[in-house]
Amino acid sequence: MRLFRKIMVAALASGIAAFLLVPLLFPFQSNGTLTNVQAAGSNGQFVKINEISIHYKLEPFSGDGLPSANQGVSGVKRPPVIILLHGFGASTFSWRDVMVPLSKAGEVIAYDRPAFGFTERPTTWTGNNPYGFEGNLEILQALVEKFASKRNVILVGHSAGGLIAAEFARLHPDLVQKLVLVAPAVLNTGSASGLGFLKAIPQIDALGPLLVQGIATTGNALLEKSFYDKKQLTQSVVAGYRAPLSVIGWERGFWEFTNAPRDNAFLKNVETMRQSTLLISGEFDTVVPTADTKKLSNLISDNSLVIIPKTAHLPHEENPKLFNQAVLGWLGR
Repeated sequence: MRLFRKIMVAALASGIAAFLLVPLLFPFQSNGTLTNVQAAGSNGQFVKINEISIHYKLEPFSGDGLPSANQGVSGVKRPPVIILLHGFGASTFSWRDVMVPLSKAGEVIAYDRPAFGFTERPTTWTGNNPYGFEGNLEILQALVEKFASKRNVILVGHSAGGLIAAEFARLHPDLVQKLVLVAPAVLNTGSASGLGFLKAIPQIDALGPLLVQGIATTGNALLEKSFYDKKQLTQSVVAGYRAPLSVIGWERGFWEFTNAPRDNAFLKNVETMRQSTLLISGEFDTVVPTADTKKLSNLISDNSLVIIPKTAHLPHEENPKLFNQAVLGWLGR
C-alpha cells in the first residue's frame, strides 16, 4: 500500500513538473510556413499602423459624378471613402464581390484586422492591445486619417466588425457620415471580455497557441453555418478563408486575440448615435440571428432595415447582387 502511494505521489509530481516545465522548455511550433507578406502574394498591399503591418485592398472610385455633399473646403469635389470591416474569422477575401460595385459610390478600402487575414501578428506592443476592442478602434482611426483626410467616410461592418464600426461612428460623428451594419454582432456579444487572466499563467500562455489550433477545424463548421445555400461554399471559397492559416505564427496571433479585452460601451449608449444607418441581415442568419438585427433597428434612431432572402450570415457573399443594390440604393438617396 505504501509502495502504491509512493508511486502515485511520484506520478503526480512528474505530471506537475511536466506541466510547469515542458511548455517552457519546448516552444510551440507554428503550422504556418509563410510570412504574412509572402502569404498575401505579389499583389498584397500593406500600410504601417501603430507599428503593425496592416494588409489592405483598395478599389479606386469608379463613379461618374459626386454629390455636392462631398465638396471639400477647397471647393474641389472628392469621392467619399468606404471602409469595410470584416467579421470573426474572415478577411478582405470576404468582400471580394462587393468592392468593385461599391466603388461607384466612393473609394473602397478593406483591411484585415489583427489576428486575421494577412495582417502582421505582433507578440509585443506599446499602448493598447491591438487585438482588443480599443486597439481596433485606434487602428481604424489611423486608417481614416491616412486614407480619408477631409473626406466623407462611410463605414461598412460585418458581424464583429460591425460592432467596431458602430462604436467608432458613435464616438466620431465628425468623421463618419454614414454607417452600414451587416449582421452586426451587438446584442449578444457586445460586452464580451477576453480571457486575459489565462495569460498570467506562463505555462498556459506557452500552451495557448496549441489550445487554439483547433480553430482550423471548428472554423469550417462556423463557415458552413454561415451559408444558407451550401452549394456556394465551394472549395475555392474554403481555400480563401483558410489561406491565412499558412502564415507563420497565426496560432499565437489568435491566442492573443482570444485573451484581448473586448469590453465596450456601444450598447449602453446606442441611442446617442446620430449617423444614418443601413442594417442588413440574411433571412436565415443563425450566427447573428435575424431577429437580433431587427431588434437593433429599434434602438438606432435613424435607420433602414433590409433583409436579403435566401441568405444566412454572409449576405454580401451569398447574394452580392442584392447586397450591392441595397447599399448603393441607400447611399444614393
